[in-house]
Amino acid sequence: MTVYMRASEVTKKPVVTLAGDDVGQVKDIVFDSSTGDIRCFTLAGRGLLAGPLHRALLWRNIHAWGPHAVMIRDESALEEDDAAAGPGEDERAGVNVLGAAVTTRSGTQLGKVTDAVVATGRKPAVAGYEVETAERERVLLPVVGPVTVSGERILVPDATAQHSAGDLGGFGSAVEGLRHGPAHDPQED
Repeated sequence: MTVYMRASEVTKKPVVTLAGDDVGQVKDIVFDSSTGDIRCFTLAGRGLLAGPLHRALLWRNIHAWGPHAVMIRDESALEEDDAAAGPGEDERAGVNVLGAAVTTRSGTQLGKVTDAVVATGRKPAVAGYEVETAERERVLLPVVGPVTVSGERILVPDATAQHSAGDLGGFGSAVEGLRHGPAHDPQED
């Protein structure tokens, strides 16, 4: 079963070992720019004055990910530095999508990104975006297939405009509607 979460709900989650040791908290989520999959988390220390740990937690080293914490077997699951958070050989550096305009391929402005929606599970990935529309409403837009992302704009298929949700409870239906609905044109992907 896929569970959807806002990316902002993942940041600041504690990272703990199976023995109960608190090793830090999630600072940033690093996505693979070519697939949208979560590659790793960067970590920060816990506490008011704690700064970045300059260590990364690769997705494959996570034992469990729940609503309250990210669990690892032990501290050996952490990378010694945060080099894993940089782009891979075949990747360009990632971009921050917050504030980027979401536009359909035909030019319809859908809004500005305020958060990413993450599909959890064995292979977590970006499933969509929370956008603030021109009317100052916040809606969740699913993303299916490849999209074009730059620091200023996210270009999505035209069918995306017909599939949105007001909350995470209805987001799964919006994803399925976009994947299988009559308005979905596979040629746009």
